[in-house]
Amino acid sequence: MESPKKNNVSFFQMPLHYPRYTEKDYQDMPEWKLDGLLKEYGLPTHGDLALQKRVCYGCFSLA
Repeated sequence: MESPKKNNVSFFQMPLHYPRYTEKDYQDMPEWKLDGLLKEYGLPTHGDLALQKRVCYGCFSLA
């Protein structure tokens, strides 16, 4: 019996508590921490560092 093929579908996991970072926090955040934050919530981690910072700020800002 063959195992089902996995596809590359992404999903967003609704967080119980959004990260509470400011725009400056995201600008100062190291790449490894941004990658971890994006992965934790099922968001894509591709793109350059500037794009990752914009994605995090756009997804998690409460403004």
